[in-house]
Amino acid sequence: MIKALEDGVNVIGLTRGTDTKFHHTEKLDAGELMIAQFTEHTSAMKIRGKAKIYTSFGDVESGD
Repeated sequence: MIKALEDGVNVIGLTRGTDTKFHHTEKLDAGELMIAQFTEHTSAMKIRGKAKIYTSFGDVESGD
């Protein structure tokens, strides 16, 4: 789960396979949440901006 701590946080999904490409983007404003799931198409996510990321392994913050 990703929680935006400021307006304009970008969450970008990256594809699997030999050619990694952007395939999906979302823009979140402060306080908005996104529940993300890795699938057969999504192997990684890139987060731009200040956000808190909650995982089963623990929590981490992105941004400054």
